[in-house]
Amino acid sequence: MCGVTSCSEDDGAVPPVPQPDGATAYITRVLDFMPAVGQFTNTMPAYEEGDTQETMNEKVLAAIGNNNRGLISLGGYGGYVTVGFDHTIENKPGLRDFRVLGNAFYSASNPNPDAPVGGSCEPGIIRVAYDKNKNGRPDEDEWYEIAGSAHEDPAQEAWYQLAEDSGNDVNLYTDYEITYYRPAQEPETDEEKQSYIRWEDNRGNSGYKAKNAFHNQSYFPQWFEGDELTFRGTCLPQNGIDESGQGSYFILYKFRYGYADNETNTNNESSIDIDWAVDGKGQKVYLPGVDFVMIYTGVNQENGWLGECSTEISGVEDLHVLGEEIPTRE
Repeated sequence: MCGVTSCSEDDGAVPPVPQPDGATAYITRVLDFMPAVGQFTNTMPAYEEGDTQETMNEKVLAAIGNNNRGLISLGGYGGYVTVGFDHTIENKPGLRDFRVLGNAFYSASNPNPDAPVGGSCEPGIIRVAYDKNKNGRPDEDEWYEIAGSAHEDPAQEAWYQLAEDSGNDVNLYTDYEITYYRPAQEPETDEEKQSYIRWEDNRGNSGYKAKNAFHNQSYFPQWFEGDELTFRGTCLPQNGIDESGQGSYFILYKFRYGYADNETNTNNESSIDIDWAVDGKGQKVYLPGVDFVMIYTGVNQENGWLGECSTEISGVEDLHVLGEEIPTRE
């Protein structure tokens, strides 16, 4: 028998996913949640002393599961959430299959009148898994990444030249790794806040995540027991630009398609076609459906007083259960 990655849709080797009776369109399970360092970490959802990974997962489910439409933050680059459903989301040919809800919005008064669409777009990269062995969990060899527009070609983003001219790193890194180091103590002075949490990546870069004046709690996830927190994945081009030139008005520009918290929830580009999944070599794969979705913050960037680029999530919806038919991209 051929594997999931090598079967075509019509060779008969992979059976279609049946439409279950009574299935809910929404998240019913949270398998894992680990935000990176960020100004909303330990507040969305709120950490309380004694919380464990299990209790934090339960808080995430209470926020974004079952169409509750609360909001969680994944923090800076790499922070993630892994969710599941009470059925397999079917991969229907020619249609988008699920929608990821975030809190992206457009700018009302960009100082650059000729700029493309942007505002607060904090893209999260999406991974999907089909439970081919039916063991109820996503095994490591079952994960595939949704290839959004920057996976195809970052230079095709409407804001690419603006970002390059602003000194942003506009490259796409498919083998990115970053490590955050737990601070010895919480900062008290302004100088200490600027050098709050150190980070290093595998491309020779390093720096600090600053603590701002708006959020005074710890930015390092408090239920995590280690002193070094490492994330690996694909890193997207930096999409945040100070359009004021004075550090007062940052625009986070939207990518064309394929990412979470990158487009308003009512726009079709907040929805995903499972056929956009690729393997570790960037080759397209065919999945009959997905049982698990993982979302992680895809950009490593600080945006002045706004702080880090941090993906926020408020839910995932099965479009087929909802009866919505949204054509895929041509």
